[in-house]
Amino acid sequence: MPLNRLLQDRAFDADATAAMSAAFDDVCRALGLADRNDPLRDLVARQIIDCAQLGERDPLRLRDCALAALRT
Repeated sequence: MPLNRLLQDRAFDADATAAMSAAFDDVCRALGLADRNDPLRDLVARQIIDCAQLGERDPLRLRDCALAALRT
């Protein structure tokens, strides 16, 4: 999973990581990104991490933040 790979050098607690994983799964499902090798999945993971670095921990708001960033 791109999210776990990208989180290796980041300091997030277990609750934040769980929220980000849930948001990642939701965004990938919403965008139809089922192929684990799709490079767009990395972009999704990076957007979720960026949103989480701003302090967001709610999975739904992380999802919405990432989707909004991907639309721009």
